[in-house]
Amino acid sequence: GLCLLVLRVFIGVHVFLVSCALPDSVVRRFIVRVMCSVLGLLVRQSDPRLRGAGARVFIANHVTPFDHNVVSLLTSCNTPAISGAPGFICWSRGFMELGVTGSRAELVDSLKEYSAQQGNPPLLLFPEEAATNGRAGLLRFSSWPFSILDEVQPVALQVRRPLVAVSVADSSWITELLWTFFVPFTVYQVRWMPSVLRRADEQVEDFALRVQELLAMELGVVSTRITAADRTEHMKRLRHTARLSFAPAAQPRVPPSLPGGAPEDVRVTAMAQQVKEVLPHVPLEVIRTDLAQTNCVDTTIANLLEGRVPFFPESKEAGDLPAPSTSQAAAASGIQGSVAAPSSKPATKQFAKSPVERHLSLQERKRALYDYARR
Repeated sequence: GLCLLVLRVFIGVHVFLVSCALPDSVVRRFIVRVMCSVLGLLVRQSDPRLRGAGARVFIANHVTPFDHNVVSLLTSCNTPAISGAPGFICWSRGFMELGVTGSRAELVDSLKEYSAQQGNPPLLLFPEEAATNGRAGLLRFSSWPFSILDEVQPVALQVRRPLVAVSVADSSWITELLWTFFVPFTVYQVRWMPSVLRRADEQVEDFALRVQELLAMELGVVSTRITAADRTEHMKRLRHTARLSFAPAAQPRVPPSLPGGAPEDVRVTAMAQQVKEVLPHVPLEVIRTDLAQTNCVDTTIANLLEGRVPFFPESKEAGDLPAPSTSQAAAASGIQGSVAAPSSKPATKQFAKSPVERHLSLQERKRALYDYARR
């Protein structure tokens, strides 16, 4: 495969330089066809009698960065350079430079002036404005190519190659060229369709949509409303998601009291902090001891609430927390064997002003009710 790639590049460059030195004639097109045969580009066409039947504008779906080169092998046509810097690269790829760097309206006016001259070859335009593999659906056609003339001729393109998918997403034209050199062959199927006239009082957007539907039916794909800008945004999101998937996961924060701890200690400490946020009155050492056995935050919280783990609640001075409730003290002393059973249900407290105090009061009443129901 590598030797074939080097050989094709060597032969292709030499034949390309010879063909560029010749004017646009039958001899040049013959040499270009020979170059395509050496590079493994096979071009097939259907209904050649419809080719260039009086139409001055060809409308084709976009599959690869070399679609205009393939169609130009069958008939003389020019594709304007819509994007990209002008110069040798633009000329060598076969694009026509108009010298228009302004708005889209200036480009349309320039193309109208070009088409008005009968001696110029027809225009080949790609309203999708972005290459796709052509197997799922067509991107929404831009309307500006249909405002040049009232008659266009659709051209359906299908491309297939072995080993590698056609039009790899988010790849440059250089990458596609190298893959074309690497694979044994690439087959282009060109279908010429009858010309389509713009109806009276038909809007340009409706005319573009009608041609898009005809091309989609010919190719057997779906005519979508997804634009080239939507495709670009989708590729940006895919790249962003890929970077996030390969980014290192955030490590749990290690408290200052345990610098440089082992991974297991770091994990237990992180879980202990979660339990501490739910049960701030429980000592941290008691939580860590139970987590070392359960290895589960929910199980440890349940053990502490159900009284299966003995502990003495922390005071306000030690942890800056509310005073332990009667039920918590009873649960802790009950494990030690000295629990005094209450004679009645726990009394409700006065409604607190602070939301934090109300939440703590609710938790204390719940635990007191649990203790009372247990007894």
